[in-house]
Amino acid sequence: MAYSLDSLLIHGGIDGDKVTGAVNVPIYQTSTYKQSELGVNTGWEYSRTGNPTRAALEKLIADLEGGEFGLAFASGLAAIHTVLSLFQAGDRIIISDNIYGGTFRILDKVFKPLGLQYVITDTTDAAKIEAAIDSNTKAIYIETPANPLLSVTDIAETAKIARKAGALLIVDNTFLTPYLQRPLTLGADIVVHSGTKYLGGHSDTISGLVALRDAKIAERLYFLQNAIGGVLSPFDSFLTIRGIKTLGVRMDRHVANATKIAEWLQQSGYVKKVYYPGLPSDPGYAVQKKQADGPGAMISFVLKDEFDYRAFFRNLRLITLAESLGGVESLVCHPASMTHASIPADIRQKTGIVDELIRFSVGIENVDDLIEDLRGAIEASRR
Repeated sequence: MAYSLDSLLIHGGIDGDKVTGAVNVPIYQTSTYKQSELGVNTGWEYSRTGNPTRAALEKLIADLEGGEFGLAFASGLAAIHTVLSLFQAGDRIIISDNIYGGTFRILDKVFKPLGLQYVITDTTDAAKIEAAIDSNTKAIYIETPANPLLSVTDIAETAKIARKAGALLIVDNTFLTPYLQRPLTLGADIVVHSGTKYLGGHSDTISGLVALRDAKIAERLYFLQNAIGGVLSPFDSFLTIRGIKTLGVRMDRHVANATKIAEWLQQSGYVKKVYYPGLPSDPGYAVQKKQADGPGAMISFVLKDEFDYRAFFRNLRLITLAESLGGVESLVCHPASMTHASIPADIRQKTGIVDELIRFSVGIENVDDLIEDLRGAIEASRR
């Protein structure tokens, strides 16, 4: 029987424990496994190579994304590092012009010195993607909606361009999760997640996840996962599975809150610009509606000049100034000095990641309380 996504969130992957009847997959807190004789084991030999709790999560993310294979890592960047290790010196990767600062940093500071090339372009424009492709292009790497300007790239259209060029399409699906968007079903080759965010959902664990369909690429990724070794621990695998079970109900509340807050910000008279693909005025609105089941719960905005953004952060009471996103609690950050500080200032300015930009991860608190906290902090920041 094929289950709906809401049921897969709870019963997907490996459901329970057949040995004991435990409803939840146990935490197999072990580094190694007994072998009955040389070359004979139960399917498990060493927990860097494979662990039953981690395997349950890996099967779960594959099921949710509509993939065949899943891998779990110690962080989102460990997942990204492993995926980028598919490529070699001289290969070229096209990346979105606003992208998570950690992704840019690992490309620019780790892989570029090893000979892997990248080119930054506006992936919301198919013509610009095509213009950026050359004979060395091996992958297109996108976030949609992108971090932090929430720009929307057409996944299906970009997949066609990638296939024509003989390149892979890699999609970071952290902001929307498979509950709202499933890039593999739209033609993407590899999906990556920071499971730290909405999948874990409670700001209590760090993880990275990958899902894909191609067996040959999966075999290479499994080799790299084992060789590089940045695997997710059994306990953090358990926490991530636990978080995913409530993903649907949390995302419904996240999105409802974010939509109401984005509309309030747009009409408030406090802001110059609101970035949120759930607003009909947003440039990515039509594509977002076409390829996803909701706009997500990330909002970015720029206050008018009469308000001091530094004072805004100081005067928040309910909303927390902190790194990260996607937890049940509302978090704000300053991309220019926090999440995207590793991107050179000239590139930030050119793409719109200005010093005044505020990124807001809308939580599941009472939405009226959140709006009042925003109102009070903005009013207190008036110059």
